[in-house]
Order: sequence, then structure tokens, then C-alpha cells
Amino acid sequence: MEALGGAEINEAKKVLATEATALAHGREAADEAAETARRTFVEGAAAEGLPTVEVPRAELVAGIGVLTALVRAGLAASNGEARRAVQGGGVRINDVAVKDERAALTADAVTDGVIKLSLGRKRHALVKPT
Repeated sequence: MEALGGAEINEAKKVLATEATALAHGREAADEAAETARRTFVEGAAAEGLPTVEVPRAELVAGIGVLTALVRAGLAASNGEARRAVQGGGVRINDVAVKDERAALTADAVTDGVIKLSLGRKRHALVKPT
């Protein structure tokens, strides 16, 4: 891997991740995880394989604080951790950076039946109105 650079090293990382997942969880699970990652990171899609938290539509109409949503989705352990992530620029709603820790998820943010909530580059969850 030392001789690789740029896109080659990223491809090597993908192969390594897939093979490690296959060893731990089986080939089918590895292939499914690789496809979910491809759709999420390459296509920018809100893939069905992402963790999903259901929220009553009435709650979304009223607005759920982004900090509460991050904790409820399991992306942050506490409101404090979520607040620091927002302040550090690491939180996104539907791939748009959240700059205000008082921001709220509302029904207006629902796209294709879900809201994609992200913490950093690799942690994502879907908020689904019920």
C-alpha cells in the first residue's frame, strides 16, 4: 500500500474494508455494505441500508432540535457532543451544513420520504416521518 497514491489507495481501502467485513459477517453482508457505501458516498443517495429512526410526523411539523435528532438517531451520545459537532461544522441535514445549534428538523426537510442526518463524513442516519 505504500506504493499506492491518490485514487489507488482509496480503492485499496475499499477492498480491505469489504474483505474485513466478509471475514466478520460473511460475503453477503460485505457485498450489501459495499453497495450501501457506494450509493451513499459515490452517488450521494440516502441509501436504504442506513440506520433509520422513525419520528411522528406531528413532531416534525412542530420541529425537532438538531441536537435532539442527533442523539435520537444514535449519532451523538449527548446534546453536548452534538452541540460541539455543530460548532465544529461536522453536522449536515440532507448534505447541507448546519451552522446553528438551535436549528430544527421540520417536515419541510423531508426528501424522498426521509431526512438524511450526517455527523462527519462517515456517520449517517435517516429520519423517517411516521
